[in-house]
Amino acid sequence: MNDLPSRIEIVRALEEARHGPLTARDLARRLHVNRDAYRAFRRRLRAMETDGEVFRQRKGRYALPGSFEIVTGVLDVTRAGDGFVIPEAAGSEDVFVPQRNLGSAVEGDRVAARVERRSPGRNPEGRLVRVLERAISQVVGVYHQRRGYGLVIPQEPPLPSDVFLPATACAEASDGDIVLARIEEWGKDELRPVGVVSAVLGRPGDPGIDVLSIILGQQLPVEFPPTVVREAEKISRRGLRPEDLEGREDFRGTLSFTIDPEDARDHDDALSVSRTEAGLEVGVHIADVSWYVKEGSALDREALDRGTSVYLVDRVIPMLPEALSADLCSLVPDQDRLTVSVVLVFDSDLELRQHRIVRGIIRSARRLAYEDAQELLDASAAPEKNSVAVTEALRTLSEVAATVRARREKAGAVDFAIPEAKVILDDAGEPVEILPRQRLEAHRVIEDLMILANETVATVGLAADLPLIYRIHEDPDPDRIEKLRELAGFFGHSLPMAEVSPADLSQLLDQARGTPHEYLISNVTLRSMKRARYATENVGHFGLASPAYAHFTSPIRRYPDLVVHRALVRSLKGAPGRPSPELKDIARHASDMERRAQEAERESVEAKTIRFMQRHVGDEFEGTIGGVTSFGLFVVLDGVLAEGLVRLGSLVDDYYSYDADAHAVIGRRTRKRHQLGDRVSVQVVRVDTETRTIDLELVG
Repeated sequence: MNDLPSRIEIVRALEEARHGPLTARDLARRLHVNRDAYRAFRRRLRAMETDGEVFRQRKGRYALPGSFEIVTGVLDVTRAGDGFVIPEAAGSEDVFVPQRNLGSAVEGDRVAARVERRSPGRNPEGRLVRVLERAISQVVGVYHQRRGYGLVIPQEPPLPSDVFLPATACAEASDGDIVLARIEEWGKDELRPVGVVSAVLGRPGDPGIDVLSIILGQQLPVEFPPTVVREAEKISRRGLRPEDLEGREDFRGTLSFTIDPEDARDHDDALSVSRTEAGLEVGVHIADVSWYVKEGSALDREALDRGTSVYLVDRVIPMLPEALSADLCSLVPDQDRLTVSVVLVFDSDLELRQHRIVRGIIRSARRLAYEDAQELLDASAAPEKNSVAVTEALRTLSEVAATVRARREKAGAVDFAIPEAKVILDDAGEPVEILPRQRLEAHRVIEDLMILANETVATVGLAADLPLIYRIHEDPDPDRIEKLRELAGFFGHSLPMAEVSPADLSQLLDQARGTPHEYLISNVTLRSMKRARYATENVGHFGLASPAYAHFTSPIRRYPDLVVHRALVRSLKGAPGRPSPELKDIARHASDMERRAQEAERESVEAKTIRFMQRHVGDEFEGTIGGVTSFGLFVVLDGVLAEGLVRLGSLVDDYYSYDADAHAVIGRRTRKRHQLGDRVSVQVVRVDTETRTIDLELVG
């Protein structure tokens, strides 16, 4: 045999070990590893340990994780501070880890947990035994000088513990500075991070420092390496040539158009619709990024590293350089563009009867903002913006989308109508207004048809056994559903005691629609569900009530979509797919980068919202009590959708006690109660930009 055994051979040797775990030397002897190869063998064992393929006991003996009920996965920390380990094996139960058993692990870490307890109808419970891979290596926060040492109060990402800085690790930081600190140690049995200041970024309130802090804290890449930029510009200069069109279906004779946010520059998708002998043909045309970004190139490696574009409140950090993302790949109007197109054929009852996937070429006739498209649907567009052909096509697509949506909802798809905040900035980046984002019918047309295209691609991939990365959304955890069931009952709604289906959650949201507690029920329902992620094993998509789903429609801004495109194109050519083990690493990395991007996007809105609320100290708002604790009431403010705290000590008309069962605080003398879901009037009394908290007081 080879001097260095393969991973499969190492796993097989551990499976055949009848007398328990083996030391590295025991394994080496069994596998006939010679002395010269022993160091490389140990390195391979350490790599397998990091990847969760083997587990090493404290005494240095190796075994397979299943031998100890060890589960490896990513740690998800709840607002209460407890954790769930999301297993890497798709479809497996999450492991609940109480806060006291988290050790030094933080949100996003890749960890190993040992299952210690199993109870019927509950998640398995355990403790973390090892952090396999740290999610973060640096934090941004506020520096505070102490006698003989320093502290950093982490803001990006937020941590449950301050970072300790030895006196020699504080650099030139002054008290109150915003600093970037590199984590040197995390602590062992509990979270006690020790770090060193690597850069002083500025002072709180400096222009742009809030978003810069988020970018650095989430370790997001910003500038492209020069080699990547040069490669993209070279491809862009080459442009589109006649030979690029060979073998493609020509859609340029069919009206197509894009619908995107007003400020979008990366137009991934375009739509077309036409009536043929076969039926109503709807074309979902997606930029053929795989034609330009070749696997293994510098451009491809950088896109993989980034994983996704990041849409912050004041900027976009693209996955691909602008020469491609905003130009040659983007389906801009009046330019020939290459696509991978899903053509969906509907009959007269708008039942999907046929589909085909082809490489194509389109020439978009119109770039519509969502608001423009909605005006055409409403027949309220100004004459100069009107187009009979585009309007007719758009209305036909709207009819198709509504039918597709109705069938998906009948199957039980969960439709969250949670309002989101849109922060309006001035030229200096300061927030001047916060508005709830509108959800127009035009948004839903795009959403419904993109979902259908993604489902179609996943179904094709499954049938042909293509090596795809699937977008999976596993069943909710029993523990979280039990808390949702309790909350639903509190408001007079119900969930079945048996296993909950997507249709059950959809029905709950329908029951709450239009009530004062709709926002609360929707948010808690969303938090009760698992985070969707990428995997090479298909287990379906719970939220969409879909048996198979994959991301295909945004290859300019999501790397998994690019992987799916490559698999489809290989299939069209009759070529073999990419080996699965490599895809697993890509899926895991893409999930991690998506999590970072989502957190950065959310935190950028939160940072600007806090900045906006600073100017509203003393102002009064209406809101809803969204949380009740022993120390106060959390209130979600109307319009701005910010959350603030009414501290129990500020309720001066009585002494209030916390009643957990009633989700309320109750006055001892007056029996007056403030309860979850109550509508209240509040005044903003304090806004702390360091901790990003808002203090409120009840009025009236």
